[in-house]
Amino acid sequence: MICMMVVVSSIFAVLMAIIVMAIRIKSSDKPTTAKKIILPPIFMSTGALMFLSPMFHVTMAEFFEAISVGMIFSIFLIKTSKFEIREDKIYMKRSKAFVFILIALLVIRIGLKSILSTSIDYGALSGMFWILAFGMIVPWRIAMYLSFKKLSSQLEAANNIQNQLT
Repeated sequence: MICMMVVVSSIFAVLMAIIVMAIRIKSSDKPTTAKKIILPPIFMSTGALMFLSPMFHVTMAEFFEAISVGMIFSIFLIKTSKFEIREDKIYMKRSKAFVFILIALLVIRIGLKSILSTSIDYGALSGMFWILAFGMIVPWRIAMYLSFKKLSSQLEAANNIQNQLT
């Protein structure tokens, strides 16, 4: 039963990764906004409600392990998420490395889940992987937001200078 849940959740993780990659590729064709950067972690935060159920409770050690791994993984996402100004708008730069990093993180995640499912209760493991994902997305999105705001300020300053010249 536990093995089947690990397999099903791994298949679900692969499908989610494919969706994220497709969204990321499509999003580079449209201008980025602060709202598009901030909303995903807010939407994801509703998943914390799972911890109301005792099945998903984790120990402090498990929490810190999961959040630390998530923050380490976020470094790779931060390094491959860059913005550029095109036509007076801010766009996310396409990065070939992003897709490979996402795939590598997924493989590592599935490997960890397969190994850890033999020694950690499935509910706690699910909680740990949610914490890992949240610990990965929040620093990544904060870094993206700061980078976006910096570019936004530069764009605004350039537009102000151009308006003064005309």
